[in-house]
Amino acid sequence: MDAAVAQLPDAWSQVRAPVIVPLLRLAVAVCLTMSVLLFLERLYMGVVIAGVRLLGRRPERRYRCDPLPEDDPELGSAAFPSVLVQIPMFNEREVYQLSIGAVCGLSWPSDRLVVQVLDDSTDPLIKEMVRLECERWARKGINITYQIRDDRKGYKAGALKAGMKHAYVRECEYVVIFDADFQPDPDYLKRTIPYLVHNPEIALVQARWRFVNADECLMTRMQEMSLDYHFTVEQEVSSSVCAFFGFNGTAGVWRISAINEAGGWKDRTTVEDMDLAIRASLKGWKFVYLGDVQVKSELPSTFKAFRFQQHRWSCGPANLFRKMLMEIVTNKKVTIWKKIHVIYNFFLIRKIIAHIVTFTFYCLVIPATIFVPEVSIPKWGCVYIPSMITLMNSVGTPRSFHLLFFWVAFENVMSLHRTKATLIGLLEAGRANEWVVTEKLGNALKMKSSNKSTKRQFMRIWERLHITELGVAAFLFSCGWYDFAYGRDHFFIYLFFQSVAFFIVGIGYVGTIVPQS
Repeated sequence: MDAAVAQLPDAWSQVRAPVIVPLLRLAVAVCLTMSVLLFLERLYMGVVIAGVRLLGRRPERRYRCDPLPEDDPELGSAAFPSVLVQIPMFNEREVYQLSIGAVCGLSWPSDRLVVQVLDDSTDPLIKEMVRLECERWARKGINITYQIRDDRKGYKAGALKAGMKHAYVRECEYVVIFDADFQPDPDYLKRTIPYLVHNPEIALVQARWRFVNADECLMTRMQEMSLDYHFTVEQEVSSSVCAFFGFNGTAGVWRISAINEAGGWKDRTTVEDMDLAIRASLKGWKFVYLGDVQVKSELPSTFKAFRFQQHRWSCGPANLFRKMLMEIVTNKKVTIWKKIHVIYNFFLIRKIIAHIVTFTFYCLVIPATIFVPEVSIPKWGCVYIPSMITLMNSVGTPRSFHLLFFWVAFENVMSLHRTKATLIGLLEAGRANEWVVTEKLGNALKMKSSNKSTKRQFMRIWERLHITELGVAAFLFSCGWYDFAYGRDHFFIYLFFQSVAFFIVGIGYVGTIVPQS
């Protein structure tokens, strides 16, 4: 045993020059290339969004959106199109009343509005609670129906598809989808439907999400920063440049004829919303994003819920890219520029490269170069470009600018899960179609007692451990110490900071810790 250990330095020196150094240099080159591509994409979007704001290319200037006549005595409610509102649910004990109440409070003629509560709950008690809530609103004169299925085939896509099969849906022109934690303002339909009524080429009107629990904990603030950039920049740019963006799955209004023409809801991936949006876009339909119309929603505040959500949001797009690439390339109804936007900007850069380069470069390649001084990384690649990308990402949430360092560290931690999920989706591995509904807490925390025994809390600490994050934390910490002792690039400053972030997540002290009943 001692002899084998003594031979390790010799073995390392023998493989270092011919194998390790060339491979690491190749990894650095690939990561630098991906970083440049990501930077150019962020710069492009920054230039476009600045142009949109300076030139005033707001949706109301590009499309007709005159309010529907409310005071016409001859037409009456007939001036308003029939609208179907779908609320898919799954064991939503904490929030079902919020969404149902908000939807039933929409300002729209009651005879032109149909509300479907699509309940896939497996808990009999919750199903009964939701059914009684629907009956309560029905007694108030709301046209609301409670729909259940025999199984959860297709998950959310299956529920939405089943809801569209009812005969009364044929009388509706548009369908609105709200997840169980979304609470639209009463004027939501009056601000969105006119775009569809007056512009027959538009298939989707997407509203922005507004987060009611962004200040609940540091993790929700980090999520707000990422999602605000998505809505403020990515959705706005895509809507302005080519009238295409990914449907966010909720808080959007669809033209039912566009859904039917695109082939309806499909459950082949965990991103049925994005799937439908791309198929509709390939049919020539246009989308509009309204940043001024905001719908209240809840961010996942427990790390477990957030991790499952990010797996679905990262794995699904990669898997969809694998399945739709040739369909996009061979499509003859859209321009070559729109194909490039969908394949390169939408999928390749934002859904694949952005995840992979973050973890691979900043958590693997940079630390590895510390042990191989023959391989160097230029400052523009490891300092300047990442700094500029970070600053450009901060424009969505100016109030959180002081949290940028924490946001970077947290995003690098989450890139571990996103990279893994992206590769699973691309390779269509075991968890490619895993669907775990994001847990919503609503006001549950306020109703739980925090007086727990020390023993119980100690046991829960062990239950919260995440071994992979702890392993990465140990790796980064050891790299930091080696760089501190022998290095020349001062990477240890970043490595110590990042290792602490991985360690905190690894021991489960991130997000809201829900007391057990």
